[in-house]
Amino acid sequence: MLTRKDFLKRTSFTALGSLFLPVIACNNNSKEKKVVPLAKGSASPLVIATWKNLKATEAAMHVIKNNGSALDAVEAGAKVPEADPEDMSVGYGGRPDRDGFVTLDACIMDENGNTGSVTFLQHIIHPISVARLVMEKTPHVMLSGDGALQFALGNGFNTENLLTDKAKAEWEEWVKENKYTPVVNEHNHDTIGILAIDNKQNISGACSTSGWAYKMHGRVGDSPIPGAGMYVDNEVGGACATGTGELVVKICGSFLVVELMRKGATPQEAVEEAVHRIVKKNHIKDEQVGFLAVNKNGEHGAYALRENFSYTYYTDKGNSVFDASFELKKV
Repeated sequence: MLTRKDFLKRTSFTALGSLFLPVIACNNNSKEKKVVPLAKGSASPLVIATWKNLKATEAAMHVIKNNGSALDAVEAGAKVPEADPEDMSVGYGGRPDRDGFVTLDACIMDENGNTGSVTFLQHIIHPISVARLVMEKTPHVMLSGDGALQFALGNGFNTENLLTDKAKAEWEEWVKENKYTPVVNEHNHDTIGILAIDNKQNISGACSTSGWAYKMHGRVGDSPIPGAGMYVDNEVGGACATGTGELVVKICGSFLVVELMRKGATPQEAVEEAVHRIVKKNHIKDEQVGFLAVNKNGEHGAYALRENFSYTYYTDKGNSVFDASFELKKV
């Protein structure tokens, strides 16, 4: 693992980014960083989510303020963009695959490490809620495709037409111009990843997406994979990802971020190291990828490769959107 001195030499920050870089709490002279015990009940309730998801974080914090759990909060938050036809990267209104089908992926994880996931789910407006039922009602972690759909229908969900007229028109134009060939990052795939700490200082996380626009039929990204698109460890913290899921899956990105925090890294250092590792291991062209992280002390970090990356952060000080865009010059 990089020393703090070497790490900072290889990384550039914006003025805003440096505000969220707490000093690492360990002995830099030691060969191995030790986890610093976190004070019990040290973090105030908070919600953090990828992109400009003000309504989502507001819904999640409303649950927490009414003494709800972090698990209930992240589900409530994720359901907001899932039901918003103007959000064309999540749920209803999401851009379809190259065959014109809207396929959804989602996962959810509670403070005890329980997790549920659905992949390649069609016709259901709230995949995050189906994922939670997979966690709570089955011995499995993940259900996929028609199996996930039948499970949803058997638990009271109704089928919906998720392809809006706007998304259909854009897809038809894309087919004409691109000759049916999927192109990396031609359109943003603004997954919602959301993490929350409740009044009991428990952490939960959720992730939901309609995936890479105009992807090959059957493609599944990082979002529904625990440890890739999202991961929570209640002893340490949580992380979530957005962007080109294939890059995140290859390094078990969110799990990596949490484990780096376990070994003593701050959330900011952890997310930056994860992005640097992706760049080091891949020939990056037009891909975009970013991570959010929060630890048990309520400290958080945000970092992204290319394109504008924003995140929404809701604490007792209010609900705000921050820019977290960085351009990696050299790794």
